[in-house]
Amino acid sequence: MSATADPAAPRRPQQAEGRPLGLVALILFQCFCTAFFVYDVTLDLDEGVASLLHMLPECAATVGLVLGVGFEVHALVVLLRRQARMAQSLGVAAGAMAEVMEAHFRRWGLTPSEQDVATFTIKGFSIAEIAELRGSAEGTVKTHLNAIYRKAGVQGRGQLVSVLIEDLLGGPLVAEKG
Repeated sequence: MSATADPAAPRRPQQAEGRPLGLVALILFQCFCTAFFVYDVTLDLDEGVASLLHMLPECAATVGLVLGVGFEVHALVVLLRRQARMAQSLGVAAGAMAEVMEAHFRRWGLTPSEQDVATFTIKGFSIAEIAELRGSAEGTVKTHLNAIYRKAGVQGRGQLVSVLIEDLLGGPLVAEKG
């Protein structure tokens, strides 16, 4: 295996992970606005000069902001919990896929180099990308791929991935406790 890349490491997405910074900033801004309206309403009530026509919209805006902040905090918590569950499920699926791949690689009798090439291939890397990551020639990668396909009894990348996915879907993602 090349020291420059780990085929078992997940492929990084091109876009940044979704972080709720925008929502947090909005909640903080609304908290500031809420504090301002509460302060303003309190001053108006203390002075006793505010008319009902003036106080009603300010009180309604304050209540609306408080409810909005509460709703957004709740929505943020729900989104963060959902994201955590999805990350956990993805981890379980990735672990299960790694186990399926390793079992097939052993059964097919792949060499360590062939295992690396097969892993990169399954992850969707092109022959040129695999050659670059492994520091080898494209012809070497093609030779490995031919040996992998022959040992696996498949015709190409699509069938190779299909064998693994079919095996993955055929078994439980989470081991039964017992």
